[in-house]
Amino acid sequence: MKCFSRLLLAASLSAAMVLPGAAADKSNSPAPATYLMTNDDGVLHSYVSFFAPGTSQGANTLTFAFDVNTEGLGLGGGYFGGKRLGVLTNGSTQCVYASDAATGDIAGINIQTHTLAGNFMASQTDDGTANGISISVNNNYLYAGFADSNTIATFSVQPGCQLSFIGDTPVAGLQGGLVAGMAQHGSMLVVTYADGSIESFSIANGTPISNGDEQNSTSFSHNGINFPEGVDITADGHFAVFGDSSLNTVIEVSDVSSGHLTTTIPYVIGGGGANSVGPSFTSRTTGVNSGAIYISPDESMIFVSNSDGGSVSAAFFNATTGTISGGCTSQRLAGYYNPWAFAGSVVTRDNTGTGGVLYVAEYGYSGSYIGVVNINSNGLTCTLPESTASEVPDLLTSGLLTITTYPPRSF
Repeated sequence: MKCFSRLLLAASLSAAMVLPGAAADKSNSPAPATYLMTNDDGVLHSYVSFFAPGTSQGANTLTFAFDVNTEGLGLGGGYFGGKRLGVLTNGSTQCVYASDAATGDIAGINIQTHTLAGNFMASQTDDGTANGISISVNNNYLYAGFADSNTIATFSVQPGCQLSFIGDTPVAGLQGGLVAGMAQHGSMLVVTYADGSIESFSIANGTPISNGDEQNSTSFSHNGINFPEGVDITADGHFAVFGDSSLNTVIEVSDVSSGHLTTTIPYVIGGGGANSVGPSFTSRTTGVNSGAIYISPDESMIFVSNSDGGSVSAAFFNATTGTISGGCTSQRLAGYYNPWAFAGSVVTRDNTGTGGVLYVAEYGYSGSYIGVVNINSNGLTCTLPESTASEVPDLLTSGLLTITTYPPRSF
C-alpha cells in the first residue's frame, strides 16, 4: 500500500489545554474503561469498533460490542505516532472523532446512541491520503494534522458531536518533514514532524500560532536518524514526552512549563533499565522503534509500543523532575509477523494507578488484532506479561494503528 510504504520509509530512515498549567483531577476518572475503541482505517469501508473490557477465569478479556460505520474511507497505514481518534466527554453528549484519511474528513460519533453524527471536511487543499490525519481535541476545538498537505485544520466543537471548520495553519519541519504526532495541554499544542524536529503552538485563541520554538530533538541532532514521532504531555503541562522512530526504544523529554519547548533530554529504554543518553548515545535495548507512547494515569510510568519489534516497553517516570529510570520490556507478543506485523498505539484499560492492563494495536497482513498485556509494577521493577486472552481480532480491518478508551484518561 502506498500509504504504508511511506510509513516503512520513515522507519527505515530511522534505522540507517484546560487552563494553562492547571493539573487534571485524576480522581474523577472511573476504572476500568467502558469501551476500547479502534479506528479501523479501512480502505474499502471504515468503522469505529467498540470492545468491552472484562475478566473471565482470571484473564483480562476484550469482547466485541458494536461498531459504527464512519461512512468515509481510511488508508490502512500512516505514521505510528499519529492519533486517529479523539474523545470528548464534555457536557451531556459523549463523542468520539475518527479521521478518514482517504476521504479527508473527520467523522463524529455519538458514543451513547452508537450513531454517526456527521462527516466534517476541512479545506479542499488539506490532504492526508498517504500518511494520515492526526487528531487532538479539547472542549472547544478539534485539531486535525493533515500530514501530506502539512496543515493543521482547526474545527470548533459544536453540540451533538458536530464540528465547524475554522481555518488552516500551514506547518513544516526544519528539514521539510510532515506533521506526524500531536498532543495538547491548556493553551499549548505540541507537534512532531517526521524529520527530527518538533514545535509548539499557542491555541489560547483557537487557531494555532507558533511559539517560535521549532527545533531539532537532541537525539536527532546527535545521530541524524532518530526522530520524535509520538508525543504525550503530563497532567500539569510541565513536560512533553516524545517517542522516537529509532533503531532502539528512545524517549525524549522537554520541559514546557515556560510555555515553550526546551532542549530535549533523550533516554534509551530496555535491557532492564533506562539510560539518559546525552552525548554518549549507546544502544542497549531489546525494543525496536518507539513511535507510539502513553503516560500512565498516575504518571509513574511511560509505556512504549516497539512498533517494529513486536513488543512493548515501560519505564519509570518522575513527573516532578521529568526524569526517566528503570523499566522493562515484554517478550514478543503472540502472533508477531504471523498474522500481524507492526505494533501501533498503546493505551491502558484503567484510568487510575499504572493502568492495570495495556492494550496494543496490532497491524496485520491478513487482519488486525488487539494485544492484551498485564502491567505488574512495584515502583522499582516491572514485568509486562501477555494475557492469555491476548490477540483479540478486530475483524473489520487489516490496518489497525490507533486505539483509545472511553472514558479517556483524565489528562
